[in-house]
Amino acid sequence: MLTSFKQFTDELPEQGPEMPVLFVGHGSPMNGIEHNEFSQYWKKLAQEIPVPKAVLVVSAHWLSRGTHITAMDFPKTIHDFGGFPQALFDVQYPAPGDPALAKETAGLIHSTVVGLDHDWGLDHGTWSVVRQMYPQATIPVLQLSIDYTKDAQYHYNLAKELSALRRKGVLILGSGNMVHNLRMLALPRSGSFNEAYGHDWAIHMNDTFKKLISSGTHDALIRYDQLGPEARLAIPTPEHYLPLLYTLALHGKRDTVSFFNDKAVAGSLTMTSVKIANA
Repeated sequence: MLTSFKQFTDELPEQGPEMPVLFVGHGSPMNGIEHNEFSQYWKKLAQEIPVPKAVLVVSAHWLSRGTHITAMDFPKTIHDFGGFPQALFDVQYPAPGDPALAKETAGLIHSTVVGLDHDWGLDHGTWSVVRQMYPQATIPVLQLSIDYTKDAQYHYNLAKELSALRRKGVLILGSGNMVHNLRMLALPRSGSFNEAYGHDWAIHMNDTFKKLISSGTHDALIRYDQLGPEARLAIPTPEHYLPLLYTLALHGKRDTVSFFNDKAVAGSLTMTSVKIANA
């Protein structure tokens, strides 16, 4: 293991500034093929940050018992949705994987044994964002699963163990939505999914989350279920929220926080996204 780790550190030498960490509100899978305000900002963001040596994504759409990381040479493109145009199902994002990086990332995590997965691939929580940022598909992309048997504090603590990757040029990206309640979707009169429109409770909770993120009040965000009935509406199930905690856990002393794509859509979704980067 020590020899393997030395090879990894030789291949990914520590850099000066750390890579940013992102939480991206991915919203509808259609954002993966549409040229709209959200996808255009993802493209812009990729031009503003250093080119990563690899991308590690924690997606709301890979829930597992235990923690796993994709470890194949070429992860498949997963179309984990229904009822969308054929053009979305036709998308292939042939980014390579990185088995060596997967193994070494697993080795950084001491709170649990991380399984090396050869079956999953890149689900739409990953490729819908990453293909807009890096359309040439030349940068290795890996996914880390979310253990659905564990609580929010566990995931926050596990994410801290990934901090060394930032110094080695790996972009860590959480993909979900801060407010995500599909049962309460409602379109504005225009019928446009991407028009700014949010229920009062959704806008209130999104603002609350932003204030807590800006002030670094992570304990309250970890205990989101204690933020009242509006929080329970915003997070009826945790899978779209937990990727945010993976991002926040990596906030360092030199970092500042900024928001982008800060918008409520379809009544009960917010696209609000977070960038954590060295000042």
